[in-house]
Amino acid sequence: MARWIEVGLAVVAAVAVATGVVAGLEGWLKLPNASNVYLVAVAAIAIRYGVTGASLTALVAVLVYDFLFTEPYLTLTVSDPDEWLHLVLLLFVAVTVGQLAALQRSRAEAAIAREHESRALFDVTRALARRTSTTDALPAIAAALAREAGMPQVWFGLGADDAGERVVGQSWEGPARASPRGYAVLHRDASGGATAWTQVRGPLAARGAGPTSTRHVRVRMEEAGRPIGSLWASRDAGDGLPDTQTTTLLRVAADLVAQALAHDRLESETRRAEIAQQSDALKSALLESVSHDLRTPLASIRASAGTLMDPDVALDPDEIRASAASIDREAQRLNRLVGNLLDLSRIEAGVLRVADEALDLDDVVAGAIALVEGRAGVRRIEVATGEGAVIADPILLEEALVNLLDNAIRHTPEGSAIRISAGVAAGSAAGSDDRAALVCVTVEDSGPGVPDEALPRVFDRFFRAGGRRRSPGTGIGIGLAVVRGFVEAMGGRVAARRSDLGGLAIDVELRAAAIPSVVDAAS
Repeated sequence: MARWIEVGLAVVAAVAVATGVVAGLEGWLKLPNASNVYLVAVAAIAIRYGVTGASLTALVAVLVYDFLFTEPYLTLTVSDPDEWLHLVLLLFVAVTVGQLAALQRSRAEAAIAREHESRALFDVTRALARRTSTTDALPAIAAALAREAGMPQVWFGLGADDAGERVVGQSWEGPARASPRGYAVLHRDASGGATAWTQVRGPLAARGAGPTSTRHVRVRMEEAGRPIGSLWASRDAGDGLPDTQTTTLLRVAADLVAQALAHDRLESETRRAEIAQQSDALKSALLESVSHDLRTPLASIRASAGTLMDPDVALDPDEIRASAASIDREAQRLNRLVGNLLDLSRIEAGVLRVADEALDLDDVVAGAIALVEGRAGVRRIEVATGEGAVIADPILLEEALVNLLDNAIRHTPEGSAIRISAGVAAGSAAGSDDRAALVCVTVEDSGPGVPDEALPRVFDRFFRAGGRRRSPGTGIGIGLAVVRGFVEAMGGRVAARRSDLGGLAIDVELRAAAIPSVVDAAS
């Protein structure tokens, strides 16, 4: 009704203005016929209100012109047949002009609507393409829809049903809206196309609450026929239900968001499955490794202890010391195993505390060798570190070198060589800036080595080259993982390659430190 009143008032105003112009042209300027001025009023109304307003304006204009400007005046009677023809032609031309103007207006409006729709869908797809998660992108999508569709508010609710639906993205700042008391919901046919809007009355509306100035619309979002949420929008009550373009925009946006949410869910499930699979694999590897490396030293300790405790076995002092030494050796082995497991857990938890100190490599290497020389046996440990210094944590660096030496000892035959060397890392800017310089510490052995395809994985947890069955002395498979964690925590890098000695070489790159030289006081 308000729309018709607005159209009627506009028609009256346009015809009145045109009548005044016609009166001036025919009365003052003595023009014989100025009725074409009414065509301007018809075109103006057609552009603003469409074909219906234009037709009404043409009819009123013809009647007014006949009443005021055609003899006999002030009556609708026409005495001259030429005037009848003129009035009929005026009506025909006026209606035609109105229809053409209205058609042009509708085309322009459709083009503008398509532009808004395209821009909104572009914003939606761009937000979804850049998203880290779909729920994070929903506020931007809601704002784009509200802006391009000319709706005061747009928001998304996620939930399997009305009771569980919660607002997760809205186009405005501030608190979320409460559930509307009444709304129009979009129903679709079997193919997913829009069919019609159906008004739904909420509980408050059912109790007879008064009318509101806002109309709410809802487009349900589904995944494989299962509801996952809704796209909501508010409109001025006088605007009625959304037109075809707006309905299409809301429907397509809801479908895009639903697809993105389904993709997020599938991706999350896939990631959880991969994590669970990796966790199971790690658990299996840990159980296999730890059970072997714990049971082996424990068996030796029990055997030696049993021998010492057996009253029927007479042992001389040398045999007693040998049994005690075996117990001590296996206890140290257990201690190293537990220590590596604890170090690995600290690395993964990110709780390592690193102290940056300038360290003399000779001192650190000598300390590491002293800790493993009892396990080295008759293997030769060659040292060629020179006079170098690095910035590192003294405890972590020593533990890393001990692990590297232990790994080399385990895989090197008796009587073979193990080498520790140091030098300026390749590509390091040692000559220009000490802070940018890197020192490369290499621990290499003459053992069987590692296949080239396995080199990138030697630092993985519980990895054993070639997937070979465990054998005594092969280790638990976490020593090199601990080395990498320690070195990276100190700001360095670690890499594996084939050694010139024939076995495995581990390169540890650390920041170089400038050690001030001692200047003779006399100089």
